[in-house]
Amino acid sequence: MHHVSWILAASVLASAQLAAQATDSAPPPAPAPVPAPSRTPAQQQYLDGLRTAGRGIAQLKDGIERVGRNRADTAQLRMAGQRLGGLCGSAGSFMRQGRARMSHAAYVDSARTLARRLNQQVDSVIAFMPTCQREGGKKPTATAATLVARLRSYEGALQKFREVAVLPAAQPTKPTPEPVLIMARQWR
Repeated sequence: MHHVSWILAASVLASAQLAAQATDSAPPPAPAPVPAPSRTPAQQQYLDGLRTAGRGIAQLKDGIERVGRNRADTAQLRMAGQRLGGLCGSAGSFMRQGRARMSHAAYVDSARTLARRLNQQVDSVIAFMPTCQREGGKKPTATAATLVARLRSYEGALQKFREVAVLPAAQPTKPTPEPVLIMARQWR
């Protein structure tokens, strides 16, 4: 019986050593992605402001969606319009706060031009907020339609800005040589 326990213990140790060997010979992890180019503090401030303004835009989209869903029922449409008017107030606050930090001077060349156009589109949406608050409950469908037109212009400017200013350019990378695996022990 004593020999059986020794054989059992030896087989457990051998299997543990084989498992350790298997983890030692595992393929190396994939190479880390190339980090994005660093941004200047002014560019980071612009992007933070854009993110804050984007919160307001998301609120407006929610209000427009509510109006669109409730077109069939007059009472529900009126309530959705009132909600849209309220959302225009809070969205305007987010957009004004974000827009204050969005200085197009943070960028150069074509990125600066696109940042300026994006700022103009944000300003256009902000300028409509008092009308949206006033008219949202009275004429929800017309208010939502006007907002949709302004948001489409904003989305177009945002897409162009993202293509040029925010996303890092694809840079060719040198192929990395495969690491050589060295096994600590080989069991035969």
